[in-house]
Amino acid sequence: MTSVPDYFGCDLFDDRAMRATLPAKIYKAMRSTIEQGEPLDDTIASAVADAMRDWAVEKGATHFTHWFQPLTGITAEKHDSFIERSPDGGMIMDFSGKELIKGEPDASSFPSGGLRATFEARGYTAWDPTSCAFVKGKTLYIPTAFCSYTGEALDKKTPLLRSMEALNIQALRVLRLLGDSETKRVRPVVGAEQEYFLIPKELFEKREDLRFAGRTLFGAPSPKGQELDDHYFGAIPPEVASFMEEVNERLWKLGIPAKTEHNEVAPSQHELACIYDTANIATDQNQLVMEILKETAEKHGFACLLHEKPFAGVNGSGKHNNWSLATDTGVNLLSPGKAPQEDMRFQLFLCAVIRAVDKYQDLLRLSVATASNDHRLGGNEAPPAVISMFIGDDLFGLLKATASGVPYEGTKAETMELGSQVLPDIYKDNTDRNRTSPFAFTGNKFEFRMPGSSDSIACANIMLNSAVAESLKLYADRLEQGADQEDVQTLIKETMKKHGRIIFNGNGYEEDWLEEAERRGLLNLPTTPDCLGYLLSEKNVSMLTGMGIYSEVELKSRYETVLENYCKTVLIEAKTMVSIAIRQIIPAVEEYEGALATRCSTKTEVVPGVPCAFEKETIRKLAVFSDNIYECATALSDMIQAKSTSDWTETAGWVKDKVLPAMASLRTECDLAEVITSKGYWPFPTYGDLMFSAR
Repeated sequence: MTSVPDYFGCDLFDDRAMRATLPAKIYKAMRSTIEQGEPLDDTIASAVADAMRDWAVEKGATHFTHWFQPLTGITAEKHDSFIERSPDGGMIMDFSGKELIKGEPDASSFPSGGLRATFEARGYTAWDPTSCAFVKGKTLYIPTAFCSYTGEALDKKTPLLRSMEALNIQALRVLRLLGDSETKRVRPVVGAEQEYFLIPKELFEKREDLRFAGRTLFGAPSPKGQELDDHYFGAIPPEVASFMEEVNERLWKLGIPAKTEHNEVAPSQHELACIYDTANIATDQNQLVMEILKETAEKHGFACLLHEKPFAGVNGSGKHNNWSLATDTGVNLLSPGKAPQEDMRFQLFLCAVIRAVDKYQDLLRLSVATASNDHRLGGNEAPPAVISMFIGDDLFGLLKATASGVPYEGTKAETMELGSQVLPDIYKDNTDRNRTSPFAFTGNKFEFRMPGSSDSIACANIMLNSAVAESLKLYADRLEQGADQEDVQTLIKETMKKHGRIIFNGNGYEEDWLEEAERRGLLNLPTTPDCLGYLLSEKNVSMLTGMGIYSEVELKSRYETVLENYCKTVLIEAKTMVSIAIRQIIPAVEEYEGALATRCSTKTEVVPGVPCAFEKETIRKLAVFSDNIYECATALSDMIQAKSTSDWTETAGWVKDKVLPAMASLRTECDLAEVITSKGYWPFPTYGDLMFSAR
């Protein structure tokens, strides 16, 4: 059997493939582009296109596509075959440098927030040579950026690449001022942890809410949920293990370093995590992870749920974004090393992140804002909607000592005494891990725990990269006036004084924390409409345009796009609820009422005077519930039909304040009815069926 190292990346046009297929001069030019951002000319692109085509065709590819990430949150692709007419009238397999560099999909049919009108159809895709092409099925996939005819970014990759370049420029300025002349590039590196649910496909198909909305809009709690914590890290069921094996094999062939897999806390919930890579590559890889999870699940008889809160009352699914900074010389700039008290470079970069997270807490919050993630944040092990940072008592004490100009000895490594001679010595880390913190330092990286499981990690990393770049720019501007130990210490002192409020090492789930956060002046933005307006605040527009991440019109387009998506998502859910309540739940409840009435009538006919207490009381309750369900469903339907949705800002407020509470009322009545309706009459699978059938 072929070993994993032998086939890892076999479907990826990576460095090994380029080295094997490209002339030495072309290969060298490609490496310069990938490593240093050097531009490619048409001659080089043509040579790469020839090699890429031959490599892909040898693997069975017949088509190619420019694979891009529009503002829908998922990927898009238009397939063209390699075939071209030959001079003799036959067909040849051809692929030009021009076709590699640029594509032309329709730009008016994707969300643009007003950047493109329906009649303005032209848009362009542009090859991202830093992210490797790959073969999936019979198609060569070429990662690309997507822009309008007038040059505005219509995707998530373009601003991400801009933010990475801004971060590189400012980080290099700081490193030069600190005496580093060797580093030529600094890149944000990211490792994404992907959570998801697996449920039987046949049960998924019986639930309209799952098919249309991705989450259960109705559902009484199962008698057993996650109370016993027996699913978390438990033995993986054989059928799920088989699914995971195929997922790993497909990912490894694409060069995606799937590393960790385990059962998550909720029943039928699981997690997959990948090894770190450069931010844009990690983003591309995570999009593929989501696609392959869903595709492979179907082959194994499952439906993969990527929604942030598919089931009420149990853990939702997130996508923890592990972020750090790495140089091309192999240095992790956020690694404390053995003597962090002596490493002023580490302390300064750590402070740059602290300042960024505090000053731009609103941008970080809105970068993960979706209708689905609003259901998840703040409960069942998801972080609260208030942004704060955990760095541990040791690092917090170190920064305070540096700011005060006093020596800091730190804490010495302790050996864990486990009470058995056969167990090896284990040394405690300097800090514990804080699962309640939205933004936690975990040794040599930060774990941003707020992104939702179905969302692209691009937005979170764009805002994080940009905010840290701006902090480093401020530091570089100051240090250029004289960079010595005292200047660095002054910057650390100023940062801790102005922005130390963002550091909270305690329990983010305690109610007292929200009161404490308010006293500190931290923002509490629980919903998408609450936070999205901050995108257009003067502070944020100035930073994002000044750093070259977005233009003002691009920012306005994102604002409009996210709000429109929020409103449409909730309204689809509301319409689905009305349909299910009227067409499925009420008929089922009334059918059960009728059966109970018939049973009661039969019993009293056979045994006159028999009380029939169960039947009568159940009928009475169900009659009330069915009337309440009808009233709630009718009110919700009337509410939706009467509302104009032309102004997305105003509509979003109405959705949050009116539609969501009406949906909650309808759900409450339906869930109460489910509890006392015979299972044989209930029209679709229950929570117990869904969460405990794939174990």
